[in-house]
Amino acid sequence: MDTRRLLRTTGVVIAAAGMLVSGCTSGDSGPHAAASSDRPQPRSTAAAAALKPYYEQRLTWRDCGVPGFECATMKAPLDYADPGNGKDIELAVSRKKATGPGKRLGSLLVNPGGPGGSAIGYLQAYAGIGYPAPVRAQYDIVAVDPRGVARSAPVECLGGPQMDAYTQVDQTPDDAAERAALVKAFKEFAAGCERRSGRVLPHVSTVEAAKDMDLLREILGDEKLTYVGASYGTFLGATYAELFPQRVGRLVLDGAMDPALPAIDLNRDQTGGFETAFRSFAKDCATRSDCPLGTGGPDEAARRLQELFTKLDAQPVPTGERRTLGESLATTGVIAAMYDESAWPQLREAIRQAMDGDGAGLLGLADSYYEREPNGKYANLMFANAAVNCLDLPAAFSGPDAVEAALPSFEKASPLFGAGLAWASLNCAYWPVKATGTPHALKAEGAAPIVVVGTTRDPATPYKWAQALAGQLDSGVLLTYDGDGHTAYGRGSACIDTAINQYLLTGEAPKDGKRC
Repeated sequence: MDTRRLLRTTGVVIAAAGMLVSGCTSGDSGPHAAASSDRPQPRSTAAAAALKPYYEQRLTWRDCGVPGFECATMKAPLDYADPGNGKDIELAVSRKKATGPGKRLGSLLVNPGGPGGSAIGYLQAYAGIGYPAPVRAQYDIVAVDPRGVARSAPVECLGGPQMDAYTQVDQTPDDAAERAALVKAFKEFAAGCERRSGRVLPHVSTVEAAKDMDLLREILGDEKLTYVGASYGTFLGATYAELFPQRVGRLVLDGAMDPALPAIDLNRDQTGGFETAFRSFAKDCATRSDCPLGTGGPDEAARRLQELFTKLDAQPVPTGERRTLGESLATTGVIAAMYDESAWPQLREAIRQAMDGDGAGLLGLADSYYEREPNGKYANLMFANAAVNCLDLPAAFSGPDAVEAALPSFEKASPLFGAGLAWASLNCAYWPVKATGTPHALKAEGAAPIVVVGTTRDPATPYKWAQALAGQLDSGVLLTYDGDGHTAYGRGSACIDTAINQYLLTGEAPKDGKRC
């Protein structure tokens, strides 16, 4: 678990924290870039010949059972280092064709983040029907579930009952026994992934997913890539730009990650982001008659919530089902509501219920974060999240002692969430596949203007990450939303939406430094 990624966006719940999410490090939601061996290099004649059939394949579109959408399956090399070995991976693709009126501009590829969020789910539930009408009129809106995610050779690790147990493990260990139990949980999670998904685990990096996007661009007949990526999707998009700068069309990177940061810094920064978001929630809560955390402001609210967490750690409360609500699930539920201020009323009620001995509300928020269905089945979000993160970047910590040493800095970043998110970052220490990525700046020299969007009080991707990515990219343009919540496009700011729509429809990027 790693606080680094599992970043949620409108229409999809994605996550971002330890068992709160799991993240090994690196990957694409933030932090890592391709390993040096994966950086753009001249393609050998043999490699080009081996990739040619993949670039020249034709998709067979079919009805996918969702009105207005078509689906197809594309093939990609399982291992781009040896594309001619005959081993393929099948990737699921979906599209909503341009509705008109107006000239069709090509394909607009979308990704909601994660890593582990289903791009097809996002397309069919939100982007294909909820993106601004002028954009949907002139673009085919297209999504591919990245390798290892949802419909594309999904990584699997634990069954439902095992995941239920895993999400309830104490992430703020108070003694040696609890520390050992947490380490055991991380090891069992990793072993389950290797046992169930060993074939794909070495091949789900962000670099490979970016190469898959270039295959799809060519297959769709687009000379250049037009793309909107949110959260971890910004790292995926920036990686594509680094690999294929001359094929960059119009790229929007919303809720940006900083690929130059090592895992520990990403996790610690994100911890601070959740603290900022909580304090914003607490200020708002203090003005409400139904606030269960008092009217004294953020410090009093944090104290009261910590008291609740401490009580739940000692004695979980019933939820109306088999599971009880302890500190770990309660913390996850609170963090889930930080992604979108529209969830704050629900969070106020859930906290009040928990204080009264009913954990159902916070459990429901935690389940949405983990993408757990009422029947106890989990989507593969958490599994893919760990698999990508742990491959993309070296682990944040080598073992429990390293976490202990870092606790003061995490607790400084967030007195409320710091300890839990620090321990959650230990997950990748036990991953069965060695990381292939390293943190480094992405420049994409020679690319067309790339719009990087940052929200000033974003809980999951701190604003300074957007500033950093825009500064690293040779053609980065920073667009700022002064507001709350995770990501900005399509979340109610006419200023943001107008700037991005104009860029997508005309190619005219907003002025660098524009604020909304």
